[in-house]
Amino acid sequence: MNIFYPIQLLSNWLTYSIFNITPHSLLGDAVNFFIYDTIKIFILLAVIIFVVSIIRSYLPPERIRSILSHKNKYVGNVLASLLGIITPFCSCSAIPLFLGFVQAGVPLGTTFSFLVASPMINEVALVLLLGLFGWKIALIYVVSGLVISILSGIIIDKLKVEKLVESFVYQNNLNVNNDLQIMTRKERIDYAIKYTLEIIKKVWLYVVIGIGVGAWIHGYLPADFLTQYAGAGKWYSVPLAVLIGIPLYSNAAGVIPLVSALTEKGVAMGTTLAFMMSITALSLPEFMILKKVMKTKLILIFTGIVGIGIMFTGYLFNLILG
Repeated sequence: MNIFYPIQLLSNWLTYSIFNITPHSLLGDAVNFFIYDTIKIFILLAVIIFVVSIIRSYLPPERIRSILSHKNKYVGNVLASLLGIITPFCSCSAIPLFLGFVQAGVPLGTTFSFLVASPMINEVALVLLLGLFGWKIALIYVVSGLVISILSGIIIDKLKVEKLVESFVYQNNLNVNNDLQIMTRKERIDYAIKYTLEIIKKVWLYVVIGIGVGAWIHGYLPADFLTQYAGAGKWYSVPLAVLIGIPLYSNAAGVIPLVSALTEKGVAMGTTLAFMMSITALSLPEFMILKKVMKTKLILIFTGIVGIGIMFTGYLFNLILG
């Protein structure tokens, strides 16, 4: 049984009975899609961010940095990538914690693994993909994202690019406090509620815009348009999707509705996921922030490595699901 079926009934009632829009019309399909996805995504957002916030209350940044600083550097890449999954950050908001890792003496490659994994392997995107496309797609998404983030960190570590980080970053070594803050159960719940509301306040507009674009595509865009320019048979569809996604900026929750609409219109799954990953893991606002703490050459290296990994994932999805 579809757990979202009651939401679909509510969406149908609002669209066709309250708003009196003709069923199966272009406008009706678009409005119905918008209402359904908006309600569903905000419910999932609230539940998932709340749960992740509870987990984070046991793992403050000081303890995370302490753990990563004392592990084998390759184990650190894996741990940093796994930690990235449970931190609900976009590419820009992950940067402060990334800087904290560097200042605490965590290897630069490990910090880059976190910087890639945190926005790319988003727990919200994981649940939404699971609900929309099934466990196989969700599993491949997680595995491919982990591989990209781990290998990106290892490659950057091998390149020895520490000199490309601005010197002031290393001048503010943090005194790491290893003592976990003692919180009662009520304090953790209060913290999770507050944090959930803060995150939703920051992302709701991106989510609504993403759903709106997805609804428009779902209702109005001709089915043959996207398949013509980004079909599975076009070798350039994946790199084109990555290049289009980089100038955009959103979080995974805001992009998922668009991914759903694109796949419904016949665009290959790998192409749409490459588009989503490029928006969440690589963005112009992120580059502008990173420019303050690292040289352009390192930003280009980072973008190239992650971009190649995303394109590989896109081609892999298209090959497996083609």
